[in-house]
Amino acid sequence: MQRQTYIAHGRLASREIRLDAARNQYHGTQVMPFEQLAARLAGGFFQPIDAEKLRDAIQSVLPDTDLGELDGIKLLPGMVGAAADTLHKVWRTGIDLSARTGEHPRLAAMAKLEEAVLAVLPPAMLRPVDLAARAMERLQHAPALFGEIHIQGISELSPCWRDLLFALAATLPVRWHAGPRSVPAWLYGSAVEIVRSAPTTPQVEAVSAANDYHEAIEALRWARELIASGTAKPSEIAIAAAAPAAYDDEFMALRADANIDLHFVHSIRVVTTRDGQTAAALADILMRGISQAHLRRLATLLAGAGPFKTLPEGWQRILPPDAPLSSPDSWARLLGSLTADRWPDGVDHAPELQTIIDTLAGGVAQAEAIGRTFLSGGALRIWRKALLAGSPAAIDVTIDGLRQEDACEACASVAWMPASALAASPRKFVRLLGLTSTGWPRRISEDRLLSDHIIPTAELDPLPVTAADRRDFETILCTTSGQVVLSRPRRDGEGRLLGKSPLLRGQPEARYLRRNRRPAHAMSETDRLVARPADFAGYPQAASAAACWQDWLRPTVTPHDGMVRADHPAVQAALERVQSASSLAKLLRNPLGFTWTYALGIRAPESAEEALVLDARQSGILLHDTLDHAVRLLEGQGGLAVARGDQIVAAIETAATAVASRWQGEQAVPPLVVWRRTVEEAKQTALNALQHPEPALAAQKSYTEVPFGGQAAKSDGAIPWDPATSVEIADTGFQISGFIDRLDLSGDTAKARVIDYKGGRLPPKPVILQGGKELQRCLYAYAVKALLGDGVEIDAALLYPRDTEARHLDAPAEVLEELAGYLRAARASLLAGHALIGEDNGGDYDDLSFALPANAKNGYCPRKIEPARQILGDAALVWDAI
Repeated sequence: MQRQTYIAHGRLASREIRLDAARNQYHGTQVMPFEQLAARLAGGFFQPIDAEKLRDAIQSVLPDTDLGELDGIKLLPGMVGAAADTLHKVWRTGIDLSARTGEHPRLAAMAKLEEAVLAVLPPAMLRPVDLAARAMERLQHAPALFGEIHIQGISELSPCWRDLLFALAATLPVRWHAGPRSVPAWLYGSAVEIVRSAPTTPQVEAVSAANDYHEAIEALRWARELIASGTAKPSEIAIAAAAPAAYDDEFMALRADANIDLHFVHSIRVVTTRDGQTAAALADILMRGISQAHLRRLATLLAGAGPFKTLPEGWQRILPPDAPLSSPDSWARLLGSLTADRWPDGVDHAPELQTIIDTLAGGVAQAEAIGRTFLSGGALRIWRKALLAGSPAAIDVTIDGLRQEDACEACASVAWMPASALAASPRKFVRLLGLTSTGWPRRISEDRLLSDHIIPTAELDPLPVTAADRRDFETILCTTSGQVVLSRPRRDGEGRLLGKSPLLRGQPEARYLRRNRRPAHAMSETDRLVARPADFAGYPQAASAAACWQDWLRPTVTPHDGMVRADHPAVQAALERVQSASSLAKLLRNPLGFTWTYALGIRAPESAEEALVLDARQSGILLHDTLDHAVRLLEGQGGLAVARGDQIVAAIETAATAVASRWQGEQAVPPLVVWRRTVEEAKQTALNALQHPEPALAAQKSYTEVPFGGQAAKSDGAIPWDPATSVEIADTGFQISGFIDRLDLSGDTAKARVIDYKGGRLPPKPVILQGGKELQRCLYAYAVKALLGDGVEIDAALLYPRDTEARHLDAPAEVLEELAGYLRAARASLLAGHALIGEDNGGDYDDLSFALPANAKNGYCPRKIEPARQILGDAALVWDAI
């Protein structure tokens, strides 16, 4: 048996050589990259430096290594990756950093880093030059180890390996199978046998697509046509780009829709897998704080594994859907209020869930330990890899950038790959994407740590990306035997025109592909139906969609405008839940939105981007937290009613410092300059609120964020009643709960003042119910009377701290009676099946406007509001209330 060793570039080329050897029973065939050949010849346990081991070593030595001018950036995110890339380039080129320390301080710094890294790496891991030197000492064993050496599909070899290649060629047969590829000049005149063949003459076609997404669609249509027509097998088809990462998201989404086995040769992002999403969910909690939404996501992805395995199935149902639970304290208060009968199995699991919360509260400082506690298998491997690749403080960004090998079988699938991999492993039918002036060939970029003025780029990177891209393009054209389709996008994702690649000169004129063209072969069932409206029209879904669109354009109320059957169980359940002031306001002013939110559970999507400033809701929470803390401090110093001005200022200053510190520790906040200004504005607004002149009650005590109707307390402050006591609005069927911003109570509880803070501007006209918008003042006054008794005298007011003015409610009993009538009408109307639009639909503050027809504010809502008013009848009268 004659042993043969194949040197290949990339995993796909290696797999295909092994597959061919197995099919043809070529015994004694081994396939490896050149660095593995050098390690095999060096003997013992010597091996190339593993990429992950190198990153781990760099991360461990950076804090304690003096890097001179690089010292200021050595602990920043990205430094580990930059240092690893630079060392790889230096080692592949064979540059001796220790011999050039006097040329530039940066070279001295990199030499120190290299020395420190090599000291902590396993002794068996050697640099390429050291590995090659060890291999040269054992050349006499090469014939027995390798037999004949065949270098397949490679157009270049790093300088560090060239001397070893020449020495091997003098010892045993070494064949460089160039085929029609270009042969590097340094190879001529050596003992290496160059095997050449004639170039192929494929059919070449050029096309232009609308954008990169359209390119991906057309590529899969092309692949589907080749397979369906019997022209090609999936293993004969390749789709490639110089930089495929720009198209990965499109192909990942489209391959599921197209139901085509599409192998990502260059690996896939870990966040496209369940394990990656699990690791990302845990990173989200550590980076942005614990919240109900974040914990639900993590628990769902873990599917009862890890610490959640002790909790019963369906335990998430005990969490109040409207509570954000955005801090460990809020979780502790909630869990402290739960009884065993609330849990699905009748056993109190609050201690186990509290342990989970406490563990997660450790944050990124304990990222490694938390990962071991919650993750296992693939998710834990991803977590550990992310901690090696970057700082725990940026673990979410690191996980987003990690990749892993695609599980789809490469040798039996359509391949999506970099052009360099295709040049090394040709296929019969090829489609090249992204042939724009900046996309192919790519531009040369300087090294991040050793820029051109320190070491010339030509020396540090003798195989520049621009030359490699041109060489790969030429190689693909001369090694593809069937068809090559050259594709370019006309515009980028933002609509800017893109120029043609210079590589397209001399190629056929591009065929213009319209984005909405009807393809001869659709890539998927969805694509087929979109391209053939007549076929789609026969589907019940299409008929329903057409009828819905036509109904939306009619100036009458139709079944597609929110009419549901009477006494629908989902509507009944939504009405029976404990309501808040905001949910009742939505019922009165937006019946359709109430149904969507509380009957169907639809929520507005959260933006994945962190805002540069707090939105109105977050600003209100910050103000309320500051006021709550300050009032509790003043009550402990004798009371708010008798506090001096300097005491109030000091209390607000202390409260703002404590609240700001807590927010920074529990959640993401805006940039420091913006955050400081936001806190200062909250302090000034809080000062206006507490200094507003209201007559003091006899022996007054003040309470803030007072819970009622079953709400858990937000702090350990005093509460004038049992918060678990239910509060029902008489003769309406509604129970209410919530938090009273501030309650001033006389010592004998005969008088009470309910204050609701408003962060906006003072309205020009008096406000009572404001068309159903303003319910807090009235409902909170009713709750106080219900909990303290009918004998208490209630004063309810809206306080506008920005304008330092309050609006008091006259005759709260009469206003409540009026409101109760509106609530009864709204309840009866919704139970009758009238889930129609209201005054708030399509407005600036309608969080579900995305579910309405496009441009609803200027089209659908004006067209439907009057017919809806007629159907709603008495339920719409509240819109005209003052």
